[in-house]
Amino acid sequence: MKRIDTLKPYAYLAMACAAGILIGILSQRSCAGSHHSHNHEEAAEAGRVWTCSMHPQIRQDHPGKCPICAMDLITVRATAGSSTLDDPEAIPWSTEAAALADIRTSIVRRTSPIVELRLYGSIRLDERRLQSQTSHVAGRIEKLSVRFAGERVQPGQVIAEIYSPDLLNAQQELLEALKWAESQPALLNAAREKLRLWKIPDEMIADIERTGKARPTVEIIAGHGGVVLTKRVEQGDYVDRGGVLFELADLSSVWAVFEAYESDLPYLRVGGKTDYTLPALPGESFTGHISFVDPVLDPVSRTLKVRVETVNPGLKLKPGMYAHGLVKTSPANKAGALSIPRSAVLWTGKRSVVYVKLPEDMPVFKLRDVELGAYTGSDVVILSGLEEGEEVVTSGAFMIDASAQLEGKSSMMNRADGQPLMLAVEGLCEMCKERIEAVAKSLNGVASAVWNMQAGKLELRIAPESIELTAIAKAIAASGHDNALFRADDAVYAALPECCLYREGK
Repeated sequence: MKRIDTLKPYAYLAMACAAGILIGILSQRSCAGSHHSHNHEEAAEAGRVWTCSMHPQIRQDHPGKCPICAMDLITVRATAGSSTLDDPEAIPWSTEAAALADIRTSIVRRTSPIVELRLYGSIRLDERRLQSQTSHVAGRIEKLSVRFAGERVQPGQVIAEIYSPDLLNAQQELLEALKWAESQPALLNAAREKLRLWKIPDEMIADIERTGKARPTVEIIAGHGGVVLTKRVEQGDYVDRGGVLFELADLSSVWAVFEAYESDLPYLRVGGKTDYTLPALPGESFTGHISFVDPVLDPVSRTLKVRVETVNPGLKLKPGMYAHGLVKTSPANKAGALSIPRSAVLWTGKRSVVYVKLPEDMPVFKLRDVELGAYTGSDVVILSGLEEGEEVVTSGAFMIDASAQLEGKSSMMNRADGQPLMLAVEGLCEMCKERIEAVAKSLNGVASAVWNMQAGKLELRIAPESIELTAIAKAIAASGHDNALFRADDAVYAALPECCLYREGK
């Protein structure tokens, strides 16, 4: 027991030494880890750029507040290891800003485009099925079988009886010729032929010869069937030979005639299938094929007529009904064309542009001019300007374009071709910066203006056809700031706030 008690102090000392060594090791590891983490954060911070969400021209390599509006700066991008971010026309956004702006993208894909054309027109008569029923003899109408327009007439139907003195005389000639049939057979044949030319059937001629009696009236037989469109005579009227009694239309087949704009012409072909509906027949659809495209454009409506032939079972289709047509077709030689959603395209009148998302870890965009082809529903065919697999912005493109304009980069309203113009402008403070930039941007034709306070340079992007540099310099001088081209008036300069007085001696 005494030996054990003697060893206790040594045991405690050994345990204390071991605990000290362990704590030392853990402390070193903790310091090393903290130092590594600190170095990593410093490296990450060193690769970032901070900007103001309201003043994108502010750029600095450390966090802080905007010198113009005092808002907290936000991170824009990491520059280390990125080649596309060195592009002066690239527009970087933070992930948070892109999410708040609801920026959405779509992949450029290769499809077989289908163009849908919606046409409007009406049902019309087939002009090839219009017939005029005429009288082949002159005389008075004794009996009229057709009483009103719209009545249906069958082929071979008796539609009228006419008393004709000329026809009565011809019958008498036939009876007289019969008496000389043996000695003058040619006379008999001539009399018969004369009646045939008046469309008297052979049965009637044979009956006259058999009975020896002339008929005072002759029946007019319908040569064609159809619906009576127009009734030209009444019972008791006198008609001439060849006079029109009725106008008939065969409605078993009709035309659907649509109006098409000249821009639709590349997609309309004879033989093309057309589906159409009629408001008068809800729930029913009809199909026909384009049989004719009008070769002449109407100079007033700037449209041309497209004719679709269709059968009319049960005579459901009435001439005059409105029709809504749909033509689906593929553009010629456009199999496998590139297409993107219509919402991705920004139109400027002369140009069509899209914003392409660059292959970066963070959202980076760049403007791209494109040439548009056919519209295919909600998509549009791209003829040039994009490659398959690229990513285009489909939602929020206007937000990106506004940011590009603020930064003086290429935008839908400003093509930044070449280098920007530089103008030396005097000034001292942030108030000077705001005044100089505001004056320049207020001029028509100035797309962007950024004044560098340290360098005393105003960077301009302008439309040369709208404004000249001298006009901009003159306007800035009128606001109280000397520049490379004009000196400000002394009275205007003296009226500037004291912090803006840049001339020596003030």
